[in-house]
Amino acid sequence: MKDVIIKEKIFNHSIDIVWNAISKKEEISKWFIKTDFKAEKGYQYRFSSESNKKDCTDITGTVVEAFPYTLIYTWLVAGTNIETTITWKLESVTEGTKLYLEHSGISKYKGDTAITMFESFNGGWNGCINQLENYLKLNMNAG
Repeated sequence: MKDVIIKEKIFNHSIDIVWNAISKKEEISKWFIKTDFKAEKGYQYRFSSESNKKDCTDITGTVVEAFPYTLIYTWLVAGTNIETTITWKLESVTEGTKLYLEHSGISKYKGDTAITMFESFNGGWNGCINQLENYLKLNMNAG
């Protein structure tokens, strides 16, 4: 069973623009899920699912690390007691910004639930990266 989901993407945007999109509640709420998130170590956040979104569930957690350009927080899906970890890292590259996303600890779920959650998270993160890309393209006036 794979325990870690890794996604990498290069965005045609500055590192600060991408950082703001993944760390500021106003921006996260536009492209991902409504949230009260603060990129401050120890902050306990909530992503609030919208009742009209298919397969969307409330998520809570605590910010473990938050400094430009690394963000780490725990991830607890409502209705479960399994805490996993999300890590975002950004790096300036010639083309703009390289985003590295890691979701780890999924094997803490038992048996078939771990496989189901891995598949759900993996597909969900693909969608989130696409939503982030679309948000940046539409709202930041760049490619």
